Amino acid sequence: MDTIESKLIKKQQRMTEKHKDISRIDQISKSAHGWYVRVRFHGKTSSKFFSDKKYYGRSAGLESAISWRNNTEKKLGKVRTDRQQVTVTNSGTGVVGVRLNEKYNRYEISWVNAEGKQGKTSISIKKHGKEAAFIKACTIRHGKDLERLVG
Repeated sequence: MDTIESKLIKKQQRMTEKHKDISRIDQISKSAHGWYVRVRFHGKTSSKFFSDKKYYGRSAGLESAISWRNNTEKKLGKVRTDRQQVTVTNSGTGVVGVRLNEKYNRYEISWVNAEGKQGKTSISIKKHGKEAAFIKACTIRHGKDLERLVG
């Protein structure tokens, strides 16, 4: 059973940990003290400020901010993880980790696994057709992201 002292220690540790997409704001000039949450997914940004005053303290504000972040990610379909996710691409296909190699007539797929190791493969356009090869490449890339983030 948790003692009051151990609960206070856990509460203190939670306050000093880093929380992805959550920032502490202490702006004395504007009397703004609280937690700012920003969730980005598929070009959409959702954000909210959790004031210490409104949530009756710093700790309760943080718990509310974490809960809101998790629920917002779930609504958007974003996988809950504390790992960084690349969400911008300059490959020309519009899909992170999938690029068209016209010289070799294929789509090339690259990813990083949970251990930080680079992986890559390719799908032949000649064998599958351009549209089907692109769909296969996107499916592979999405599966590799899920393995890294969830698995």
